[in-house]
Amino acid sequence: MCGVVGAILRDQPALEGILDGLRVLEYRGYDSAGVAAALPEGVAIRRRAGRIEALRAALEDAALEDAALEDGALSEARCGVGHTRWATHGPPNELNAHPHSDQSGRIALVHNGIVENHQELRRELEEQGVEFRSDTDTEVIVHLIARELERLEGESGEAALADGVREALKLVEGYYAIAVLRAGPEPELVAARQGPPLCICVNEVGAWLASDVLALLPHSREVVYLEDGDVARLAPSHYEVFRPDGERVERSPEEIEWRAEDAGMAGFSHHMQKEIHEQPAVLGRTVAARVGDGDADLGSGWSDSELAKLERVQVLGCGTALHAGLIAQFLIEGLAGLPTDSDYASEFRYRSPRLVPGTLALAISQSGETADTLAALRLAKELGCHTGAICNVPGSSLVREADSVLLTDAGPEIGVASTKAFTAQVAGAYLAAVRLGRARGEIDALGADTLLEALRGVRAGLEVVLGDETVALVKEVARSNQDAKGFLFLGRGVNYPVALEGALKLKEISYVHAEGYPAGEMKHGPIALIEPGMSVLVVNSEGGVAEKVRSNLEQVKARGGRVIVVGSDEESLALADERIPVPATSEWVSPILNVVPLQLFAYEIGLLKGCDIDKPRNLAKSVTVE
Repeated sequence: MCGVVGAILRDQPALEGILDGLRVLEYRGYDSAGVAAALPEGVAIRRRAGRIEALRAALEDAALEDAALEDGALSEARCGVGHTRWATHGPPNELNAHPHSDQSGRIALVHNGIVENHQELRRELEEQGVEFRSDTDTEVIVHLIARELERLEGESGEAALADGVREALKLVEGYYAIAVLRAGPEPELVAARQGPPLCICVNEVGAWLASDVLALLPHSREVVYLEDGDVARLAPSHYEVFRPDGERVERSPEEIEWRAEDAGMAGFSHHMQKEIHEQPAVLGRTVAARVGDGDADLGSGWSDSELAKLERVQVLGCGTALHAGLIAQFLIEGLAGLPTDSDYASEFRYRSPRLVPGTLALAISQSGETADTLAALRLAKELGCHTGAICNVPGSSLVREADSVLLTDAGPEIGVASTKAFTAQVAGAYLAAVRLGRARGEIDALGADTLLEALRGVRAGLEVVLGDETVALVKEVARSNQDAKGFLFLGRGVNYPVALEGALKLKEISYVHAEGYPAGEMKHGPIALIEPGMSVLVVNSEGGVAEKVRSNLEQVKARGGRVIVVGSDEESLALADERIPVPATSEWVSPILNVVPLQLFAYEIGLLKGCDIDKPRNLAKSVTVE
């Protein structure tokens, strides 16, 4: 979840480029930040608690932490690493900020991940005389590397940093993406990965590494994704990749279609606001190339012969992606007639699941690097499942490992609270349901055309929902409910996951207590919360359960709850205290329209409460560790 950046350049300073990369990756963690540079005399480190701005101020105004090094040398160094932290072990303070160094002051390391056996390793190192300066699990790695290098040098007289890293990592249990540098007349830079993502690129200026391709796009569109177990040695304009046993392997670069400017604000106040408003274009891109004549074309791996053999689908995801997966369950069962279950990936991987032969394990993830989702997919593969993925990041671990892949085309999503990725995932699930229905003979060509035309038509509806009139209405509803003592979100059928997602967005962005429920479950406990001062957002569109939702709505009103209706059901809108209408559409695609006012509502409540919209407290964008 942390951001990792590193560079080794031929004949120009690396610090400014590293700071630029850290700014791009700050969504991955923003508890603290730091940089280290390899100088002839040793490693120079600068760290600060808080945001990148605090680090930049320290670089401009303060003396180097190591006073023995010449002031100003850090900014001239050709080799460096940087880090933005999402704290796991130890509080988010300057002491625990990365980079960490060894006792000699010649090695520095940044780390994304968790060392599961760090306590055991720490005790061992302390018994050998190592003095720790932080509470982190990360610090054990840099001391292990220093110890292994000393051992190797004692055996052969010299040792490359990459060899010391490989030997040290044999002792580490857990997940890591690390960048390590060693100071000296000829500095060394090494990267290694086991779990969290790490990628590298080279150009005529030098070599770069980062935990997200977004930080590399200013330097190259050709990116190499490291695989689990890889150790890479970077040199100016060159790299080598080794396996844990020292065998050299080839890792070919992949071309990235995203542009560096895609990560910008484009005139909006926040990334979240921009990404909400991008959703019509995202839907158009995700759908346009995949709608064929009487079928959905998902690309390779989705053949009729393979899909016709399926007996069940097991959907896996976390957070927002799981809510998209719950909608996928309704769509696949309702359109393709295929029994489907949905599960939290974090629970699935530990509950000894029993899967019948012919199961498609369908994992959904924006980043393709979510640790629990990847582990769940791997478990499903071990259990004999055909594996599929709906994902937004080409080249991610999930995309590389799944048998069948549907790539959404949402573009980079920087806001920590996912918005456009969710609607792209729902659109992808709809396309997959149509493809499954066609392959299994549940949908004929005419039926597929009708279903796909409904999906194409949602783009126009999104543009209406994001028009000035509806946006102003959402602002008004947010103002009148900003002091509510709590929020309950209700929905039924294919829209009950939209209620879950609306509640999640509000919690993430405004830190207000909110719960989402299937409306039919309200009477089984949550109704006890209904009283004056409780705001209840009801999602209801025309369809088979609209009347049932109206009944639940009446029960809320009878107990003094304030009812806000989002949807196209006219009778529900008429009953509401406040209403946010959306254009009428097919019930199957209505979640894509209904979720957008809830995203806007969370955004506006967060603004009114003065919250940090793009960097909510305690959260990070990509959860790459358990």
